[in-house]
Amino acid sequence: QLQAFGGGLVQAGGSLRLSCEWSGRTLRHAMGWFCQAPGKEREFVAVISWNSGGIYYGDSVKGRFTISRDNAKTTVYLAMNNLKPEDTAVYYCAADKSPFSRTYFLSSVYDYWGQGTLVTVSS
Repeated sequence: QLQAFGGGLVQAGGSLRLSCEWSGRTLRHAMGWFCQAPGKEREFVAVISWNSGGIYYGDSVKGRFTISRDNAKTTVYLAMNNLKPEDTAVYYCAADKSPFSRTYFLSSVYDYWGQGTLVTVSS
């Protein structure tokens, strides 16, 4: 199971760090973050491969967000800097059964999902 933490209300230009913990045995899985704003489709944010050798970001967050993982703590993080009002959304973490997928940007690739954590950025 996956559980995401760290959402909240922040002013534009501020920062947040989201965490996603998974329970159970260590997973040799790629981990991703997606976001979904009201009335919009779920959007790819970032992915990190099992060994952290492959990291990719959605165009709208490049240079502002950083994904990382600590396999010993079975946790994946999303550091969000220079937040903008358009970043307001529910953020979901997800786990892929494979160490890494070429189609990492598709939500259908992921097999396990956390419950989501709300990020609200005020202008």
